[in-house]
Amino acid sequence: MGTARVRLFARLADLAGTREAAVELGEGLTAAGVFGVLVQRYPSLTGFDAFVRFAVNSEYVPASHPVRDGDEVALIPPVSGGSRAL
Repeated sequence: MGTARVRLFARLADLAGTREAAVELGEGLTAAGVFGVLVQRYPSLTGFDAFVRFAVNSEYVPASHPVRDGDEVALIPPVSGGSRAL
């Protein structure tokens, strides 16, 4: 067991009302599992699970990637924007 530091970006941070959270790790918790814990804590994140990208310790990983004590998990929502130069 242990804890992971979770960083939320863009819309996810706005919906949760925080940019950082700590998650206590259970045995075999994955990056997607970390997101699931946060959805329980912040129900406004519901529905983003199909779109969020995960990074563990600054490297993009699949949702099934295991999270270990001391890891930093970044939750990155889809982004859009920009503008065409005139």
